[in-house]
Amino acid sequence: MSSVEESVAPAAHPAGPPPYLPGHDLLAGRTAVITAAAGAGIGGATARRFLEEGARVVLGDVHARRLRGCVATLADEFGARSVAGLTCDVTDETQVAALFDLAEERHGGLDVVVNNAGLGGTADLVDMTDEQWDKVVDTTLTGTFRCTRAALRRLRHGTGGGVVVNNASVVGWRAQRGQAHYAAAKAGVMALTRCAAVEAAAYGVRVNAVSPSLAMHPHLAKVTTPELLTELTGREAFGRYAEPWEIANVIVFLASGYSSYMTGETVSVSSQRA
Repeated sequence: MSSVEESVAPAAHPAGPPPYLPGHDLLAGRTAVITAAAGAGIGGATARRFLEEGARVVLGDVHARRLRGCVATLADEFGARSVAGLTCDVTDETQVAALFDLAEERHGGLDVVVNNAGLGGTADLVDMTDEQWDKVVDTTLTGTFRCTRAALRRLRHGTGGGVVVNNASVVGWRAQRGQAHYAAAKAGVMALTRCAAVEAAAYGVRVNAVSPSLAMHPHLAKVTTPELLTELTGREAFGRYAEPWEIANVIVFLASGYSSYMTGETVSVSSQRA
């Protein structure tokens, strides 16, 4: 699911983010499919960073209106031939297939897939319903499985060099109250990444994941209390949350040739101390 685009005032923190880095054509000529890419979070930041690095992007998102607006904005800036989009709910196999088919129709194939779609929520385990559990796991873990499967079915017939990058979370390693469904799903994404990497190596395809701690975006602010955000920010060594583009920078690295010998890895993008 994509981020909800609502105005959120950033919290004060003692050290601001570093300067935004210019592109260096690290992904020039490559075609990337990115899910949950129409919001103001990691997916949207990744789409922009990929375009700045010379890639063509095919964006999927469950929110049709926001997706149309995002595609129009990026097409105005980077050119209509570089940006396409299709409504895609990763819990629907037909919609997943259509998104990947669009990449092939528009660009003759794909090179990179970023599985960013995920869904959170807060509920203590004793109060959690089957519906709450299933909804989070189906989007966050099974959705990543569906898109990884779709990617490998296409990339295995290529000439090698394809890349899948999954979005996990430090919560998949660490405990946090009220997050049993989300933590289990993200831990599953890490395990899926490792197993997929072993199989994909035979096709010359790499599969890695990023594991952010706290990247601020509107949807997170909407579903998390200010008290919890303050507590989580306090765990970060830099005294601030990450900007979504800081996570996107690491996704660019994993998608680029600079990480050519990495597969099956989960890279923690975090300054969290505990």
